[in-house]
Amino acid sequence: MFNNKGRRNVRDNEIQRNVPVKEGETYTVTIEDMGRGGDGIARVEGFVVFVPETQKGETVNVRITAVKSKFAFAEKI
Repeated sequence: MFNNKGRRNVRDNEIQRNVPVKEGETYTVTIEDMGRGGDGIARVEGFVVFVPETQKGETVNVRITAVKSKFAFAEKI
């Protein structure tokens, strides 16, 4: 698709990424690393999930609270 200047829109050329998590679903994850803000970083099928109030090496049950195109946020349950 082209914009009004005859150029291709970048979004049309982006590859749609398969996001393996859904908002509201629960998962058991292991915190692999810590983010700059202190949130734990886990992965579900390689997809990054930020989990506050966790420590590296901890295994926790989480509920996904928000999903973005490249990462998600979750809370401990």
